[in-house]
Amino acid sequence: MSATAELDAAGVDGAALRASYLACRRLNFVHGKTYFLATMLLPPDRRPYVHALYGFARHADDLVDEHPGPSRAEHFARWSEQFLTDLEWGATSDPIARAVLDTVRRWSIPHSYFADFLDSMRMDLTVTGYETFDDLLGYAWGSAAVIGLQMLPILGRADETVPWETLEKHAADLGTAFQLTNFLRDVGEDLHRGRIYLPQASLRQFGVDRDRLQRGQVDEPIRNLLAFEIERARELYRSAAPGIDLVDPASQDCLRTAFTLYSEILDEIERHDYDVFSRRRSVGLGRRLSVGGAALVRARRVASTGSA
Repeated sequence: MSATAELDAAGVDGAALRASYLACRRLNFVHGKTYFLATMLLPPDRRPYVHALYGFARHADDLVDEHPGPSRAEHFARWSEQFLTDLEWGATSDPIARAVLDTVRRWSIPHSYFADFLDSMRMDLTVTGYETFDDLLGYAWGSAAVIGLQMLPILGRADETVPWETLEKHAADLGTAFQLTNFLRDVGEDLHRGRIYLPQASLRQFGVDRDRLQRGQVDEPIRNLLAFEIERARELYRSAAPGIDLVDPASQDCLRTAFTLYSEILDEIERHDYDVFSRRRSVGLGRRLSVGGAALVRARRVASTGSA
């Protein structure tokens, strides 16, 4: 189904609003290969809203990481303050934010999730490391857990008798697991930006320091460190897993595919002897197509029969 057909299915009208959703979709397609694949397993009338949430997060992250010059903090502060003002007002001229505000309105997503996300993005402008795992989880709440919470209203729930708080716990854990996976995959890339998203307490525990990481040579202390942090991420995946069956059956294949492919990034790191320096580890295209293809068959069955 084409992007414009998805907008038609979602009931998105108006040239400017449709253009905003399409811009968010492009950001998802270019930068979030696994995320985009999983999104395509949702019913067409839900996809644009997920693209909008991804586009917002990606755009904000790019402003922090890519905006040139010493004015980066000021530029991000102006943009984020304007976004939150527009969010309260309910209208904006920003070409990315327009789709986000529409998504928030349609799905009654709490505004506080976006404020928390922007707070974490702002931390990236000044914070280069985290002392403890709990400190890191504080950052991950805004950078990842709230994104899972933003998604929940769009995904829906399978059983209205299940407390919403139960789904929220699983969604937050899954968002955090995805984030920890990104931290492990991107150790080398983050080092180039001057950041370490591995707790300093863990580095000390295994005899690793910043200089050792920057040499980019995998040795036993680094292997032990990464193995320890991988197990922490896997524990969050285990905690999040029961939540997949609690969302609307029409959304389960999207969630299950993202869960499978992101968690397998950890397998790839292990398979390559914990080398997170020479290249960015990812799940191969063949595996992505295999998982996504099987999920697409199931998603179509759910769409036609109404059951998983």
